[in-house]
Amino acid sequence: MRGLNDVHVLEKICPEYPSLALHKQPTSQDHGRRRLTESAVSSLCRNATYFLSELWTNEESVRESLGIHKETVPSWLRCDFNLPYTYEINSTVDDHLALITKGYRAMIYSGDHDSKISYVDTQAWIRRLNLPITDHWRPWHLDDQIVGYTRTYSNNLTYATVKGAGHTAPEYMPRECLAMIDRWLSGEPL
Repeated sequence: MRGLNDVHVLEKICPEYPSLALHKQPTSQDHGRRRLTESAVSSLCRNATYFLSELWTNEESVRESLGIHKETVPSWLRCDFNLPYTYEINSTVDDHLALITKGYRAMIYSGDHDSKISYVDTQAWIRRLNLPITDHWRPWHLDDQIVGYTRTYSNNLTYATVKGAGHTAPEYMPRECLAMIDRWLSGEPL
């Protein structure tokens, strides 16, 4: 939908990245370090942190510390859409069904402010698994606050929403997502 941030419906649409002109040219006093202007760092756009991560990961000292050889990865990009990739998987329903029918536990979660793959779309996908519901919708809590809703299906499938989260739920609600995955991994109910 035009005019709507599809990864978090309550956040404004921002430019893909702040302008590269936002960083100051290094001076002799900077010891070769690049500095960003205050306006770049204090941007209300989440994308500014993506820009910062690219600057950081491409710094020579960081790459050296991480053991990245220039000839293997000349420049790191957060999302490199120029990689040669053929999209050929139309559905993973059969793959997921094969795994959970073998007894593997699974958790699927959605940020409830994500319209890129909304929780409604995720529930429709789960319905295609044709699994009976064993525990109907109920809230799940953290510190006596409702932080989402959950439903359990047969074959050890848990579905949860994360209240206030966008497309990449842990990015928006890290504490809540950590509690969710920690409980699930420990075999505790959400």
